[in-house]
Order: sequence, then structure tokens, then C-alpha cells
Amino acid sequence: MTDVGLRHGLLVPSLVALAAFLVLIGLGTWQLERKVWKEKLIAAMDERLAAAPVALPPAFEWRRLNPDNAEFRRAKFHAQFEEGRGVWVYVAGSALRDDIKTPGYFAFQPAHLDDGSTIVVNRGYVPIDQILPWRGGSVDIVGYLRWPEARPWGLSDTDTSSDTWFVRDQRAMAAAKGWGDVAPFYVDQESPVPAGGLPRPAPLKVNLRNDHLQYAITWYGLAIVLVGMFSVWLITRRLGRQAPPVPAQRKPRP
Repeated sequence: MTDVGLRHGLLVPSLVALAAFLVLIGLGTWQLERKVWKEKLIAAMDERLAAAPVALPPAFEWRRLNPDNAEFRRAKFHAQFEEGRGVWVYVAGSALRDDIKTPGYFAFQPAHLDDGSTIVVNRGYVPIDQILPWRGGSVDIVGYLRWPEARPWGLSDTDTSSDTWFVRDQRAMAAAKGWGDVAPFYVDQESPVPAGGLPRPAPLKVNLRNDHLQYAITWYGLAIVLVGMFSVWLITRRLGRQAPPVPAQRKPRP
């Protein structure tokens, strides 16, 4: 094979190796960016969860609130719960509560505020075998502002006629159950603990994994391995082309 033929024979493998190298470097860089984002998120959560609770903003200010500027903000307010109204949201564990060890439910219940608006409160955790009737009453709540979660991919639509849900989406609950207009956020109740202990509210704690640096090192390491393997393959191929041909042995005459 000529030098031109050899170069043509290296073109496709080189392009494939280059594409794989760029992908690996891109994945490593993306993980570093995710690491910075996760560190900022953890810092913001730590600050908001440790802050003293403030009065819940009035309804006309709710449109200004969003997950970036208000999620996990601690708030306090007076709420009036209606007897017999609520939705059970299945939970198998929580990244923000270390007291949930077994499957159960979060008790989501609508509450009326003093200004006549309605907010949905996650009143706490209930073990799966200890479901209670929905209780009404007037309560002074301290809790955390939370925004609805996105429906996980592959999860079928919730049967809105059921009282058991799998997605924490208070607006969908309100539309399905006739609760009227509700706040764009719901509240994870921190206190008070009701008589009997259920539903069980609790403080939230930051417990988010931040393994992005390890992932970045892995992707960059694979990129280095790829470069090394391709270099060895390239050198071996060139040396193979440069080796002199082995002369054919002549058979002795009879």
C-alpha cells in the first residue's frame, strides 16, 4: 500500500476517534458545569432552610414568585382546613427528609387564608397502613414554599377521580377535586405536629448528592485512554507498514 493509500486508510478511524474524543470532553465539561450549578443550589437551599420564617406574601404578589427566587423559603400563615377534603400522594422515600423509611403518603389538603385565597398544604407523612380521615380546623402553619414537580417520563396519567396521586402537582389536584384557584406553589408543613402525630410534618434538610466531579474525572479519563489506545494503534500500523517483507524460501531441487 502506498503512502496515499495508507493515509486514506487512516482517515475514517481518525475521524471516528476524534468524534469520540470530543464527545467525552464535552461530557466531562458538562459535568463540571453541573457541579457548579449543584453547589449553588445547595448553598441557596442551606440559606433558605436556615432562615427565620416570614409572613406568607399576599395573593397579588404570588405571580412574582418562582422556584429560582422563592423555592424552600420558610413562611408562616394562618390557615383554615376543610373537613373531608384532600389527596394522598404516594411517597417511597425523600431526599429532603431522613425520617421517611417506608412507603406511605404525603397528605395534601387545601386551606383557606385570611384574605380568602386558597393554598394547598402538604401536611406531612402518613405510613401506608395508617390512613386517617381528613380533619378540618384552624391552624397556624410554618412551612416551606414548594413548586409542583414534573411528571416523570413513563408514568401514566393520574386517575383524577382517585384520592391517590403519584405527582405533587397542587394545581392539577385543585382542578380535579374542585378546590378552585390555588396558589402556584404549595407548602411543605414544618410545624405544628398535630395531636396523635399524623400526618407527620418535619423540617427539611439538604441531602443532595454532588458526584459531578467524579463523573467529570471519569469522562476525561476515558478521553485520555482513547488518545492512548489510538496512538498505540497508529504506531503499530505504521511500524507494520515499514517492516521489510520476509523473503520466500526456495525449495531445494530434488
